[in-house]
Amino acid sequence: MAIKASELILNPDGSVYHLNLRPEHLATTIITVGDPDRVDRVTKYFDTIEFETRKREFHTQTGTYKGKRITVISTGIGTDNIDIVINELDALVNIDLEKRDVKDQLTALEIIRIGTSGSIQKDIPLNSFLISDYAAGFDSLLHFYDSEHVQHHKISDALVNHTNWSTLKSRPYIVRCNEALLSKFSSEKTVRGFTATNVGFYGPQGRVLRLSLQDGQLNDKLSSFNYNDMAITNLEMETAGIYGLSALLGHKALSMNAIIANRATGEFSKDPKNLVDDLIRYTLGKIVE
Repeated sequence: MAIKASELILNPDGSVYHLNLRPEHLATTIITVGDPDRVDRVTKYFDTIEFETRKREFHTQTGTYKGKRITVISTGIGTDNIDIVINELDALVNIDLEKRDVKDQLTALEIIRIGTSGSIQKDIPLNSFLISDYAAGFDSLLHFYDSEHVQHHKISDALVNHTNWSTLKSRPYIVRCNEALLSKFSSEKTVRGFTATNVGFYGPQGRVLRLSLQDGQLNDKLSSFNYNDMAITNLEMETAGIYGLSALLGHKALSMNAIIANRATGEFSKDPKNLVDDLIRYTLGKIVE
């Protein structure tokens, strides 16, 4: 049965509604960044750029790096945007947009996030590269999908018990990266982590300006959590959504984090821009390695 126009919205030129992309614009290797301006910071290393478009916070460029065709797209901040980006990227390769039918032959994308993050463990230093092995989603995105089979419920149960998680909040879901990508991108320059994906930057990450918190000890509880020698290492706002939806749709996903802050020590990187550029170069090198 054809997918209704109200469910898969297309622009007059046949591009998907939010991303403003058509299938020919997309490479099967995709780098996601949060900041639209960071797209240029990735593609400045490209040999060629064949296509560019920009709509709202979604800035996309496709080109080649050392002969490898790559798409770079900005997602904006948060898993609500991730829901848009991952679903529309999947539609571009796995739905016939003219017939509005799912294709018989499905394509698996490689989706690599390059982002910034703050550590909550003293032993993960500033200016390090952290790869998210697992991610805990504190948003509710994955619970809107038939997703039980990609979640790690024993870890989630342990986290809920350890933190005395409020029943007024969405239950954390735990998802994992693609193991093949984890192996490919790991090196002596990286550390593996367990990333918490938060629903906001201030209160949800334990920052206090003028509003008090429901649980002022949550970050301490997260930093002391340990499941089979696996501790929560860092906080950000997209990884769990990327991992969860990618796993459900059959795509490979990995999140690369530049640690620009250490919340446990109160430190912030003196040169976050160069750190992110270093991570971009590292990631591009691993893609073509």
